Amino acid sequence: MSQDQPERPREVQEQQKEPIKYGDVFPVSGELADKPVAPQDAAMMQAAETTVFGQTQKGGTAAAMQAAATINERAGFVSHEDLTVTGDQGVSVTATEIPGARVVTETIAGEVVGRYVDATPVLQQAGGVGDLHQQGFITIGEALEATSRTTGNKPVERSDAAAIQAAEVRATGSNVVIPGGIAAQAQSAATLNASTREEDKVRLSDVLTDATVKLPADKVATREDAEGVLSAERRNNPNLTAHPAGVAAAIAAAANLNEKVV
Repeated sequence: MSQDQPERPREVQEQQKEPIKYGDVFPVSGELADKPVAPQDAAMMQAAETTVFGQTQKGGTAAAMQAAATINERAGFVSHEDLTVTGDQGVSVTATEIPGARVVTETIAGEVVGRYVDATPVLQQAGGVGDLHQQGFITIGEALEATSRTTGNKPVERSDAAAIQAAEVRATGSNVVIPGGIAAQAQSAATLNASTREEDKVRLSDVLTDATVKLPADKVATREDAEGVLSAERRNNPNLTAHPAGVAAAIAAAANLNEKVV
């Protein structure tokens, strides 16, 4: 795999005077260049990279953002929950299929900060979820597994359980909660966590690891799936918001990639 690697964050002096900004890490300009790199920005890019590649890229965009965000947080310029790149001006990872290769482009606030080229096998025949995955499509189950890797340490809350249930319904095509399935596990975890000490709480990784195996059926994630899961997560959050690197974000990243596959 070849890639245009972003610059690594510059060394920070013992007494850091100002936060590391996007312009210090990537060749960007305008307002973005002056914005500090925040932890939740990095988390969103990690989630997007994991959805596409199966893991974050060593020395890649997410890794550079995480390094900068960690330094900024330790220096007190940002908090762990800060997010400086939001809405339509957020992060995105898109892919374009060409014969024998997949070109993946990463952007922040509309500016390209990373590009990867992966060799891909040429299919002899099509049909089924397995072949769709070879073509670059991401399933709902795979998006859920990506969440377990990027935000797996997050305790399961009511909003997470609602999003997982919505994802399971859309993956299986059944409105019935499957006994012992990931939705049932998430609901039980959310109820238990409400009255449990922080260190004993059930985490997303406990529920979503191997989601593709736990789901009795799976499907390619679509924009409609992403909207349904996002609605469920927001409705069950007291602040009517969704976690920037949570279940809904992973489904949305998968749906966005699937729309770009040629």
